[in-house]
Amino acid sequence: MNRAKWKGFFTKPKDLENKTQPLKKISRNSEIIPKFNEKKFKVHNGKSFKEIAVTKDMLGHKFGEFAITRVPFEFKKKKKKKK
Repeated sequence: MNRAKWKGFFTKPKDLENKTQPLKKISRNSEIIPKFNEKKFKVHNGKSFKEIAVTKDMLGHKFGEFAITRVPFEFKKKKKKKK
């Protein structure tokens, strides 16, 4: 469900602080704002932290969209039989 436009973007006040190091605990549902452009953040995907470099194209999206939580499914390849 989308957030109402009149409420503005959602970002925790802790996330807005200026730091030189990547923020380790940034929430997945925080929206990417222009202040975050050209910075690196670490987002938790449920198992580990994934480092995300914010670009101009990511503005308006949420951090959780770029830290994939599931492994893509692949069929196991069969081994060839020897004659």
